[in-house]
Amino acid sequence: MVSPMFRLETEVDKARRDLLRRRLRETNTAASPVLRALRGTPGEREAPLHVWVMDPGGALAGGLVGHTWTTWLHVTYLWVDAPHRGAGIGSRILAEAERLAVTERGARHARVETWDFQAPDFYRRHGYEVVCAIPDYPPGITEYTLTKCLR
Repeated sequence: MVSPMFRLETEVDKARRDLLRRRLRETNTAASPVLRALRGTPGEREAPLHVWVMDPGGALAGGLVGHTWTTWLHVTYLWVDAPHRGAGIGSRILAEAERLAVTERGARHARVETWDFQAPDFYRRHGYEVVCAIPDYPPGITEYTLTKCLR
């Protein structure tokens, strides 16, 4: 057996990253009866889901970037510009993403990660429950993972 060569890279090699992701998905799918039973390839089961709100002048007022995967909505980013905060835009954005995930994608659950200074209370008010808290990630901050049953 040849000894492996290790190489640290700080630049993104997109082709290699995609190859690694594809091979990991193949390995996971082969090992999991649940993933094997799902329709489509792993790439077909994951789809971007974005919701944007523009102000009257056409500037970005807020938005959500996420994706659906199997029966889950994963909220990656949710942001509202400071002048528009407190007007319910974030709530409407989240509700629209959940609605689309359920009606268009068959999602049954949602998940999000947020830091203690960001929006854990916002998500709790919208029915999300904390399932994980990681203190000191990054130092001095707690990261929360929250989930919600959508149906």
